[in-house]
Amino acid sequence: MELAYYSDYAVRLVNTEEPARGKDVLTSIEAVRSLFGANQSAARRATEADVTRFRSVRARLRAVFEAADGGDETLAVDLLNSLLLEFPVSPQISGHDFRDDDGRPLWHMHLADHPSNATAGFAAIAAMGLAFHLTEYGVDRLGLCEAPPCRNAYLDTSTNRSRRYCSDRCATRANVAAYRARKRLEADRAESTGRAADSAQPTTAGTERRSDPRGR
Repeated sequence: MELAYYSDYAVRLVNTEEPARGKDVLTSIEAVRSLFGANQSAARRATEADVTRFRSVRARLRAVFEAADGGDETLAVDLLNSLLLEFPVSPQISGHDFRDDDGRPLWHMHLADHPSNATAGFAAIAAMGLAFHLTEYGVDRLGLCEAPPCRNAYLDTSTNRSRRYCSDRCATRANVAAYRARKRLEADRAESTGRAADSAQPTTAGTERRSDPRGR
């Protein structure tokens, strides 16, 4: 469904913070405006007050991803529903500048900007987009990166629901870490086996000497 495209708004906002690393880039009006991408008319409405308001919405959206990632489907839906109630959308039919073969607009549903303030507009679009993605593809398609300490949010669009990381970079880092861990385990096992073999040799020799009937 096309409206699921708007779910990227939620991901972009959630990933402005990396709690485990103590990083937060959402500290200015400019950072807020950058989240709107090409929608500069909505971005220009942002004020200093929107920095705090955006952070509040971000925490609530992260809670949705955390519930989904933890397997609590009902909680994820309840949290998302509370955002939908607080930040209602204004759907419109739009054709933009695209035309079909007959020269007519390609009509489709579009979520209009909320007129009150920048936070309300962004939150409404992010929540509705995430809701469409959730109902279209399933709650288990909302995840948090498994490469510690990242924990960035992502939307799994893989055909076999196998995504575990937010990016190729994190996937590579996790695979390298897992490979090194296996190598350390193999080395530890080999060393342990070697020590066991070494400690067994003197005992065997001593037994042989005691069993010599000539007392040698």
